[in-house]
Parts: sequence; C-alpha cells; structure tokens
Amino acid sequence: MSLPAARLDKLIARADSDAALLYLFLMRASGGVTPQEIQRRLRWSELRMAAAENTLQQLGLLDGGVTPPPEPAEERPTYTTDDVAAMLEGDGAFAALVVQIEGKLGKKLKTADLQILAGLYDDLGMPPDVIYLLVNHCVSRIERRYGEGRRPTLRQIEKEGYYWAKLGLFDQAAAAEYLRQYADRQEQMGAYLRALQIAGRKPVESEEKYITRWMEQGISPELVALAYDQTIFYKKELNWRYLGAILRRWQENGWHTAEDVERGSRERTTSKRGWNKADDEERQRDEWLKKYIKR
Repeated sequence: MSLPAARLDKLIARADSDAALLYLFLMRASGGVTPQEIQRRLRWSELRMAAAENTLQQLGLLDGGVTPPPEPAEERPTYTTDDVAAMLEGDGAFAALVVQIEGKLGKKLKTADLQILAGLYDDLGMPPDVIYLLVNHCVSRIERRYGEGRRPTLRQIEKEGYYWAKLGLFDQAAAAEYLRQYADRQEQMGAYLRALQIAGRKPVESEEKYITRWMEQGISPELVALAYDQTIFYKKELNWRYLGAILRRWQENGWHTAEDVERGSRERTTSKRGWNKADDEERQRDEWLKKYIKR
C-alpha cells in the first residue's frame, strides 16, 4: 500500500496518533468497513473515533463521515463487580493504573470508584498514561481551589475525562499540550481578576468559565476592565451576565481594544448628533410650511 507524501506530511505535522491510525486503517480496508468494525478492531469508544475522524476531516483527508459524533448524554455502560474483578485479574495495565491512582489519591478505591475508572479505560478507550495525567490535573485543580491535601472524587475525574474525550485527548502528546495551554491560562487569570477588582480569593467555577471564555475569544484584561467600569456605573455591582453582554456587543461591533471602544463610541455619538440635527431641520421646514399654508 502506497500513500501520497503530501497526505503523510499533513498527518505528521498534526502529530495526532489516533488520526494517523484511523487513516491507515481506512486505507487498508479500502472503505469496506463499518463504524462498529472500526471500534471493535481498534478498541475505541465512539467518542474517540469521532475525535480522530474530525481531525481527518479538518486535514481534508476524509471525504464524508465514518460515523456521526455521539450525543453527550448518551447512556454509558454499567460495569458490574464481576466485570471490574475480571479486568483487574486479566488486564495488567488496568491493574497497574489502579495502584497508581490509589497512590495519587491517597486512598483505596471502592467498587463504585473502580467502575468509573473502568468506564474511562474500557468504554472511552483512554490509555492508562492519559488517565494518570487526567487524575494529576484534577488533583492540582482541586488543591488550587480548596487547599493543600484536598482530593477530587472519581465522579469529578470522570466528568473531566469525558470533556477530554470530546476534545480528542487520547494520547500523551495531545494531553500534555492541553495541560500546557491550561497552565498558561491560569497564569493569565491573575490579570483578569485584577481587572475585575477581585482580590484575596480564588474565582469560583462559574467565574472561571467566564474568564476562560474571554481568554479563548482573545479579549484582553484591559477591555474587561473597561467593561467592568461600565458595569459598576450602571449596575452598582459586578454583574457577570451584564458585563459579558457588554463585551459580546463590543466584539460584534469589531471593537477589540480600549482604543476601538473609545473611537467607536465617539463616532456613534457624532452620528447620533448628526441625525438629530437633520431631524430638527426637517421639523423646522415642516413648521414653516404649515405656517405658509395657513397664510
């Protein structure tokens, strides 16, 4: 089987091992394979296959879809006590992962915890090294928010795990890049908190979501500070929804800096005055015409 060099260059540049594996599998199968067969042969979850397929479509290496992406609320399989026991006995990688996570969390995992972990490992198809990165990330996040020694629950880890799956983080390189970007956002968080006059405490989860969204949209702390000033002026308190609406309107207007806002506001004021002046002149003409007719 030969592959065009240009296509290989795209795969190599993207550095997504799942996308590369799916592409090779599809080329080898010559299209005569069902989504269920791909999942079975590669031992992938539907989410994992959807993420790899999405990458291939972005690269222009896949005409049409292999399978529609699963709904977030799709029912997850239930792992019984016997299922977990069989995995611990017959899968050395899973057994080793359990030992690692118990050491990280500082506790013995209960049956319910092991069932959740089995779902991440077996249903999602997340590799052990990625799951361990996920657990470390969740531990760091909980400690940063609630203090040293606090630990996440397996439900919290599971929720973050499904979020990672939707992002396509199924290999160590992709997960490490995501964690690097996350760390960068955390460093920038301080500037946004100062812009919002928040000091002496960590942002709660809903506040952090607002700030993270603004970061992803490229909204600077300076622009947030300006929107905060307007929010306090009109609302007399920090109203996140109102502040977010101001920023959204500015983005829609193409105002991305404080200078843009000042210039745009000035132009609108001038335009409004010009419109009022025209209205006044037209009204004066109408009044003169009425007087003329009465004569």
